[in-house]
Amino acid sequence: MAWLLVGAALFVAFSNGANDNFKGFATVWGSDTLNYRQALLLATVATLAGSLVSLGLADALVQQFSGRGLVNQAAVDAPGFILSVALGAAATVWLATRLGLPISTTHALIGGLVGAGLGQSGGAVHLERLASNFLLPLLLSPMLAAVLGVTAYRLLRRSPARRDCACVVAPQMAVTVAVAGPAELPVSRAALPSLVLAPAAECARLDTAVRLSVPRSLDRLHVLSAMSICFARAVNDTPKLAALLLAAHLLNAQVSISLIAAAMAVGGLLFARRVAQTMSQRVVRMDHAQGLAANLITAALVLLASKFGLPVSTTHVAVGSIAGVGASANTLDWHALRNVVLSWLATLPLAATAAWLVAQIAQSTGPRSV
Repeated sequence: MAWLLVGAALFVAFSNGANDNFKGFATVWGSDTLNYRQALLLATVATLAGSLVSLGLADALVQQFSGRGLVNQAAVDAPGFILSVALGAAATVWLATRLGLPISTTHALIGGLVGAGLGQSGGAVHLERLASNFLLPLLLSPMLAAVLGVTAYRLLRRSPARRDCACVVAPQMAVTVAVAGPAELPVSRAALPSLVLAPAAECARLDTAVRLSVPRSLDRLHVLSAMSICFARAVNDTPKLAALLLAAHLLNAQVSISLIAAAMAVGGLLFARRVAQTMSQRVVRMDHAQGLAANLITAALVLLASKFGLPVSTTHVAVGSIAGVGASANTLDWHALRNVVLSWLATLPLAATAAWLVAQIAQSTGPRSV
């Protein structure tokens, strides 16, 4: 049973990686800044880095996703509870991944906790805690991200016309006249260098000390912002998945985090493409500046949520910020967005149903399931 539980938890992490790892790079691939292989490799590296530091930054999430406080203690301690949660969440996330739908592993885990709790004899769910600690952050976070996305795009529209080049113009010697007694003496003084934002052709005519390409710099910032999302997502998600192992007291925290991180990385490398196509090429297409704005909003909100132990979904936040920017730019595919939102609505009840069924099977097999 112990090895079955470890396998189920790793299957959740594997499915999570396949569905979530690439989401930070959706705008990067969609804007043709990088090709799919390059984006996937960087997404995996950033995810691994976030997983390795997650335990120290998000301890509160480990406690929340152990089930304690959400369902009765007797249900949490019941045989097969953690296994039911893991299998219910894993089946839901894996199904969505194969359909190319970017759903929330957080939603799936919450559904698994609810279904597994109700599936135990005498099990009950504390609805007020479910609403305040779980559902409220999950509902509000995409709305906040969308509002910030709309605001960011409007600020971008008000910015000056795009300049291709940022250059530092070399200082020129300035000659002034100083009066010394009856004579006037010329005095040379060095002027300060100046920063010029202009088209590349204009910069080429200037005596520049340093010259930077604005589009290339934006591309680099865009990639860094995508990596920050993958890092933030791993910080937020890894403790939730590690809680499946820690709550059962099978492995210590370091081993649990390492196994979860490896499973997430492998899942993303092998099966991320379908969800990547939905988010990068179907929901909305962005230019570099719009993608950078959406990514910075996503990374900031997810890291802030991790700091305060709020179980937000990186998927919801990322899609919310992308949709906000896309709606303002009139480039949003509302049909594709509707399908994504419907999959979100189905995630929790589907995971809860699957977990409830596993709990019923576990109970029917008797004490030997322990």
